[in-house]
Amino acid sequence: MNRLGIIGILCVWMLSSCSGDRLYEDFIALDESRGWQQADSLEFQLGDVDHEGKATLIAVKFTETYPFSNFYVRVIAKDSSSQIIENKLVNVPLFDSKTGQPLGKGFGSSYTKYDTLPFGLPAQTKSITLLQYMRQESLPGIEAAGLKIVP
Repeated sequence: MNRLGIIGILCVWMLSSCSGDRLYEDFIALDESRGWQQADSLEFQLGDVDHEGKATLIAVKFTETYPFSNFYVRVIAKDSSSQIIENKLVNVPLFDSKTGQPLGKGFGSSYTKYDTLPFGLPAQTKSITLLQYMRQESLPGIEAAGLKIVP
């Protein structure tokens, strides 16, 4: 097989493997110089994504400068009229409590940790808001937060 054929096969394989494992995924970047402010809310619009019975994951992109071993985040689900239909506090461990090693995948000093929500989203959920709940005005070391819905 010639070189061009091998490159073509690799491209098709890479494109097909990247899209089949999720129904929705989005990240919102945070200003690293400010950190995640206590008043900052990150809102994800689900629109017409069929999430009923699907796994919902929270993603946290963080660095080794994050000063705690875990991360508390408030997850607020709203319906199409912006009424709150679910409001839960979720604990996402970011570092191993015994070794201090970062959890999740990454390179250098930046990591991404996915954690499954311990509850299902109500069927009428159209948006999700994330609030940092670490009781600090400014939370350093969090680069971005995201939401992923998988079949």
